Amino acid sequence: MDNPLLNTFSTPFESAPFSTITYDHYLSAFKQAIDEAKAEIDAITASVEPATFENTIEAMELSGEKLGRISGIFFNLNSAETSEEMQNIAQEVSPWLSEFGNDVRLNQALFDRVKAVYEQRDSLKLTDEQAYLLDKKYKGFARNGANLNDDQKQQLREIDKELAQLALQFGQNVLAETNQFEMVLTDEADLSGLPGYIIEQAKADAEAKDKTGWLFTLQAPSFIPFLQYADRRELREKLFRANGQKAFQDNEYNNEENVKRLAVLRYERANLLGYATHADYVLEERMAKNPTTVIDFLEDLLSKAKPFADKEIEELTAFAQRIDGLDKLQRWDHGYYAEKLKQAKFSLSDEALKPFFQLEKVTQGAFDIATKLFGISFKERNDIDKYHEDVTVYEVFDKNGEHQALFYADFFPREGKRAGAWMTSFREASNVQGNKKRPHVSIVCNFTKPTKATPSLLTFQEVTTLFHEFGHALHGMLPNTVYESLAGTNVFWDFVELPSQFYENFCYEPEALKLFAKHYQTGEVIPQVLIDKVKQASNFMEGYQTIRQLSFGLLDMAYHGQDPRSITDLKTFEEATFSATELYPTVENSSMSTAFSHIFQGGYSSGYYSYKWAEVLDADAFAFFQETGIFNEVTADKFHALLSAGGTVDPMTLYTTFRGHAPSNNALLKRAGLTN
Repeated sequence: MDNPLLNTFSTPFESAPFSTITYDHYLSAFKQAIDEAKAEIDAITASVEPATFENTIEAMELSGEKLGRISGIFFNLNSAETSEEMQNIAQEVSPWLSEFGNDVRLNQALFDRVKAVYEQRDSLKLTDEQAYLLDKKYKGFARNGANLNDDQKQQLREIDKELAQLALQFGQNVLAETNQFEMVLTDEADLSGLPGYIIEQAKADAEAKDKTGWLFTLQAPSFIPFLQYADRRELREKLFRANGQKAFQDNEYNNEENVKRLAVLRYERANLLGYATHADYVLEERMAKNPTTVIDFLEDLLSKAKPFADKEIEELTAFAQRIDGLDKLQRWDHGYYAEKLKQAKFSLSDEALKPFFQLEKVTQGAFDIATKLFGISFKERNDIDKYHEDVTVYEVFDKNGEHQALFYADFFPREGKRAGAWMTSFREASNVQGNKKRPHVSIVCNFTKPTKATPSLLTFQEVTTLFHEFGHALHGMLPNTVYESLAGTNVFWDFVELPSQFYENFCYEPEALKLFAKHYQTGEVIPQVLIDKVKQASNFMEGYQTIRQLSFGLLDMAYHGQDPRSITDLKTFEEATFSATELYPTVENSSMSTAFSHIFQGGYSSGYYSYKWAEVLDADAFAFFQETGIFNEVTADKFHALLSAGGTVDPMTLYTTFRGHAPSNNALLKRAGLTN
């Protein structure tokens, strides 16, 4: 059988030939690619030549290219376009990949060669990027068991194999529970309060499943606006409870044991490698450096934000009592009354804003801002294969009109796509020995789909989500680096959110909004009065939102910053952890942990704090743009240099070179209105 995954892609820019790939291709492709990658490593260790940067470090960097390409395609699709067949394949190949990774990291002969180069580093006259790569490769061995004895190495292999399988199972359970829940309404009275576009979409969703009435699900475009607008409190409660019970029910998809096992295995792995906790292990390679810094950072923000959050909830409770006679707010009431209070305070609602945020125009606005800042441009390509009809592919050009990247945009929810929004790559940038490869970058979201009557109109939160993921995409598209493992978003985890959160700031700037916020029917530019209201409302419930994010970060550190072996009941553990951040009564039979995909599947373990950490960076960085002009060419060039450097420079050095000083949280507290 001819396998397209194993051939050179004879496509524009060697883009993935999705339409030619079938499920039958994956297992054989993974097997052969792993064998080839092993042979490439064996060739390095079998060399009789003394170890050099070129024949060892650079050769390692170039090894496994085919395996990386296949993995990128498969696992990206397993998130964006999965199926039972894909999930079964993932369960089978993940242990293979884990074992191969350990074969490399625990290869003593390979480590000996890397160590020989590392010990000569001061005399090798390496470029800064080469020196950074050498340091990264050496630490990659030292931090992953190269110095363990044989018994310990075998123990590490077993732990890593089980971790890979558990993380996959965790994600599959969350997806199954998300897809399984359906709330079908047949009484029009139950739709009271819901905007027309939500009703229209619910009707279309019901028709697509041959159901009568209106279908509501746990997918974000259905779930969030229902809680925000539905007058029927008992239905809001039903939907909220269903979301809180994801993978926390007595069925085959329960994640409680998976969560506890993942936390314990990560702790044991860290101990095996000489670290006190998983967080100590992870944070050694972060800007924060250690758990104490993270906890101090989170608790400092908590102390500053909690008084503001308490006042916000007091105001919201009084408002609900005044208009509806409600004495005690529950969690399923927050979005509903917050939306009403926002309208009362600012005369601003998503319904008033949505007509100005047509998806196609918002996307073009993100492009236009990138053009003004960095000189890059975008052109839709219809001749490049894609994995689903909803995907749009663009070629990206640099300021000289040369090819810069491919950009895939996948915006709408479907059953085969996990919830949320993310940026990823099908291919990273590299330029080793003149073999220049430009990146293929993708953003995946879950926005409201167009209907027969209206195009896809975004809520303002969806607009900022698009800009957030596009900021990540810019980081992935702009590298000017030699080595793939140092390109784009391959940076310290608590630095990776800077470009994404930075780009969100443009959604609040009149000069930027006027580029794309135009009424989908009349073409009218968003009125200044609405722009003013957007800016005024930007800090609405900021104390609450800050506490919410901090609670997630503290839960992450509670699992990973101490010995988790004593955790027996997840609900009890969560309640204890959340006690300092609770603003509403706890909800029985619900759990955050069992669906906390960021830390139990998505790579954010011991790293969820990085969202707030990066907010400090992005607020400080954007303050620089506001001081000089948001499209100032000199400032933009400095930020372009930061983006294009990828992971070739220590991020604090990179940031201070751009900004002229270390970051300060003053700009964040001021922007968030969390100062007196």
